[in-house]
Amino acid sequence: MFPACRFSLRARRCVGALKAIQAEHVTPQLYSTRSSSSTVPRITTHYTVYPRDKDPRWEGVEMERFADEADVVIVGGGPAGLSAAIRLKQLANQHEKELRVCVVEKASQIGAHTLSGACLEPTALSELIPDWKERGAPLNTPVTEDKFSILTEKYRIPVPILPGLPMNNHGNYLVRLGHFVRWLGEQAEELGVELYPGYAAAEVLFHEDGSVKGIATNDVGIAKDGSPKDVFERGMELHAKVTMFGEGCHGHLAKQLYKQFNLRENCEPQTYAIGLKELWVIDEKKWRPGRTEHSVGWPLNRNTYGGSFLYHLNEGEPLVALGFVVGLDYTNPYLSPFREFQRWKHHPSIMSTLEGGNRIAYGARALNEGGFQSIPKLTFPGGMLIGCSPGFMNVPKIKGTHTAMKSGMLAAENAFSKITDENLQSETAGLYIPEYEEAFKKSWIWKELYSVRNIRPSFHNYFGLYGGMVYTGIFYWIFRGKEPWTLKHIGLDSAQLKPAKDCTPIKYPKPDGKISFDLLSSVALSGTNHEHDQPPHLTLKDDSVPVAQNLAIYDGPEQRFCPAGVYEYVPLETSDGMRLQINAQNCVHCKTCDIKDPSQNINWVVPEGSGGPAYNGL
Repeated sequence: MFPACRFSLRARRCVGALKAIQAEHVTPQLYSTRSSSSTVPRITTHYTVYPRDKDPRWEGVEMERFADEADVVIVGGGPAGLSAAIRLKQLANQHEKELRVCVVEKASQIGAHTLSGACLEPTALSELIPDWKERGAPLNTPVTEDKFSILTEKYRIPVPILPGLPMNNHGNYLVRLGHFVRWLGEQAEELGVELYPGYAAAEVLFHEDGSVKGIATNDVGIAKDGSPKDVFERGMELHAKVTMFGEGCHGHLAKQLYKQFNLRENCEPQTYAIGLKELWVIDEKKWRPGRTEHSVGWPLNRNTYGGSFLYHLNEGEPLVALGFVVGLDYTNPYLSPFREFQRWKHHPSIMSTLEGGNRIAYGARALNEGGFQSIPKLTFPGGMLIGCSPGFMNVPKIKGTHTAMKSGMLAAENAFSKITDENLQSETAGLYIPEYEEAFKKSWIWKELYSVRNIRPSFHNYFGLYGGMVYTGIFYWIFRGKEPWTLKHIGLDSAQLKPAKDCTPIKYPKPDGKISFDLLSSVALSGTNHEHDQPPHLTLKDDSVPVAQNLAIYDGPEQRFCPAGVYEYVPLETSDGMRLQINAQNCVHCKTCDIKDPSQNINWVVPEGSGGPAYNGL
């Protein structure tokens, strides 16, 4: 049943694409129907905020969902999810067992929502697919040179990269991670994994005993005002003995699971950063395939965590991947990560590489920075958390793909043992597999994250960046993270903004259209597209909060921390105030708004499947 629905969805996508071409630029609309306050324009129309069972427009609409069964359902077709799927089928083939493994992915194609630097450490890949070179894995650029520097406004101060420091990338590869993920998908399909791109997992399903039963994909054919269209179709249910959640950073289903099973009871809150990235074709004379360049310092001040990367790729043309990362625990509501990125490119040491080049792609994504201290409980009845969803990124290395892949492999190995145990007597309908967490704590992931656990929180000191670098030099390079203490993070990123009245506005230079660019032309390079006539998937718990709190206290920071121009404050039609306008079509699915919103009023949920960016090897 599940595959049969693919064709109706594809047909609807084609119709939606034609409509998008006919109405290439549609002015976003807001609805002024009744809400909690008669003077507040209605913004949110999503059924997660306004239940359909109380909406007369939904009376008589068929709400039954078809269901399908699998042994394992994996949410998210990224490095972790695909590694888990591959390992499961490897074990099934090795032991001659029948095992149905299904992967659902919200992007239209495997890899289309994937964004990373990326400098790949091949440890987990070599464990999973030892003959990856012979199989044509797109690891085309071995690192040949590392450069690290501290930037001032006009100068670059080189910093030596000693053996053993996190920025030493000897043996690693520069990759376009979306292409690598697509290749992993091909390996999975060869083994018999069922891949379903274009299906967004919208809901966690539970058995009567409280264990996870599986997931439901999102409904389609809902109008922007929340009413059913003539083509409305209910999502599908996928049931499984075990469901693995590998949604990536700040997954919206994982958020529900944290609360449902109290998974964050014994860990610190997760902390995050936003990473912005561009691909450029540069002058071949400036191209140095295999070179990595990292920097800290300007344009950020010493108390704002962040840094940059510039990688020279060997992909048949003089390509460089460059990006800028800003920790989302910054305090000034006037800071714009996107504009900091654009300003950074004008540094003499960066601009000299880019001059005469051509920007061909742009994207952005949040990333986990909490590390060891923020790892939640990974297992619960019927399910497991894998990859960047719980957050296994090695922050000083700026690498998380290898740890994500390994976590998926560990989850697969322990799930396979339980699923194929003919004598197993489970206490719950959904299998509970605590062995995965035990294996994780014995793995090299745990040791690696433990050794660097204090580097990120060490930046929270009077000297900021420089104090953190000194700490890293002493306690990581000399003692390898064996100090007998563990530093704490400062709390939720959403709680760190200061009121606008206490901060100095930041004046950013205008983009020149050659090195730096405006936001909307950047979003256009991401290939982002959503069906216009659907409820905004950026939902608000209370439509009055943005103006009453975020704008009044913080001068509307969502206008600046969003890297896609989704949020705008515009004058009311009556000209006696402001309202928030949500341009949901622009959303690149970075999740930054859900993380950084100081009122924690924004809840990111999945749009219709296939919506979002269409990254080509970011």
